[in-house]
Amino acid sequence: TEEELLPHLTETVGIAAINSPSSVVISGVEADVESIAADFAGQGRKTTRLRVSHAFHSPLMDPALADFRAVAETVTYNAPSIPVVSGVHGEITDEWGTPDYWTRHLREAVRFADTVTYLHSKGITRFLELGPDAILTALTRTTLDEAVVAEGVVRKNRPETHTLLTAVGRLFTVGTRVDWGAFYAGTGARHVDLPTYPFQRERFWIIENQGGGDPSALGLAAADHPLLGAVVSEPDSDGVVLTGRLALDTHPWLADHDVLGTVLLPGTGFVELALYAGGQIGNPVLEELILQAPLVLPEQGGVALRVTVGAEEAGERTIRIHSREERPTAEWLLHAEGVLTATPAAPPADLTVWPPAGAAEVRVADAYELLFQQGYDYGPVFQGLTAVWRDGETVFAEVALPEHAHDDAAEFGVHPALLDATMHALGVGEHITGDEPTELPFSWSQVALHASGATALRVRVTKDEVGNLTLDLADSAGAPVATVGSLAFRPVSQEQLSGGRQESLHEI
Repeated sequence: TEEELLPHLTETVGIAAINSPSSVVISGVEADVESIAADFAGQGRKTTRLRVSHAFHSPLMDPALADFRAVAETVTYNAPSIPVVSGVHGEITDEWGTPDYWTRHLREAVRFADTVTYLHSKGITRFLELGPDAILTALTRTTLDEAVVAEGVVRKNRPETHTLLTAVGRLFTVGTRVDWGAFYAGTGARHVDLPTYPFQRERFWIIENQGGGDPSALGLAAADHPLLGAVVSEPDSDGVVLTGRLALDTHPWLADHDVLGTVLLPGTGFVELALYAGGQIGNPVLEELILQAPLVLPEQGGVALRVTVGAEEAGERTIRIHSREERPTAEWLLHAEGVLTATPAAPPADLTVWPPAGAAEVRVADAYELLFQQGYDYGPVFQGLTAVWRDGETVFAEVALPEHAHDDAAEFGVHPALLDATMHALGVGEHITGDEPTELPFSWSQVALHASGATALRVRVTKDEVGNLTLDLADSAGAPVATVGSLAFRPVSQEQLSGGRQESLHEI
């Protein structure tokens, strides 16, 4: 807080910004700033060095103030057409159009938290941020304990048009007036009258049976897996095909896996499907799985899923995973292909001694805030990281599913959200800034399942010289759950994800 920092300030260090009641920026002589930051870091506080060119809003600005004022006196000022709250003292001011004000602004702290508190005291409950990212939106929500609506119209790594219209739409739903006539100008859109009768309770839409019924009535065998519905054997070989349907209404936990604004089946979901298929036909080890394309889940409806396991050749079987939209003429899209084998995987690491001796604990309180800045907007089921330790290049972590997901976990080998959380441990630490590229799993090798149904895991993560990971997973008692011999990632863009599957137009 500002009060905690004041005794530490010197003639060379000042407060540059008060972003929220518990988020303060200091600025000044580098060595003195770092000394103060080290003091607070020693108390367990989070400190982050900002990447800026100069120590603005600090005593180091004093030699520049006279020259700055001289330039400011040459500028023509006009009264603002809308009220503006000052960042210097946090209230509406008449000084806005003066050289003195802007000279003070260069030297003194930016009191953003005070501006938000002042506006809220005047009855303002809706805030719109215009800027390169939604940083102030998050600070506004942190500053005001009461329920407010704060929206940013631009977010890093998100498509601008979609983000802008989402923010406008959300503000509209809470009573903000939007000039829709201006928005739709030139598009040919027109007003249509709504029905004048009250809402009727009789439904006229055809409701499909999404439960699938009894597969045996269709000549299939039931698949005992939450992502699959049926299994059919190939008549000309010993290969098998497993089918299912994925949708947000039948698998709502998948909505918690949002990457760059797109809901995807996580890469761990493909691994789970492959391990289950291999376990059914005696090839339980996933020797390799290469992910070719993301599986985008539509907001409405679902996708058909097909897992194809080939005939055995020299103790190995190929596996391919496809999906397609829910219409007969839709094309199948290949998402993953690989190899299943019966060859035993490498023995798992011993994780019975816990926490690991000699490892230093790493702060995880802001883990999902940092991941959000990188484009991972994870919901509760995927926010499983609870603790992290580091010992050199080796990372140890604890991950767990929320209690409401425990029943689902019993039906999986390893719940995809739990396995996905094991990788989140790499997104925390002093070297993580939130500006890292968005990456998705690309290649899995030598994946073996040792036990099913875990709701919490101990994890050991090691990285080789080219950046590939090796994972050892154990349950809360240290008993082996799974091993991943090698896991590689590749960066992904929002354009690549939006191209994964385009929603069809509405059809009758």
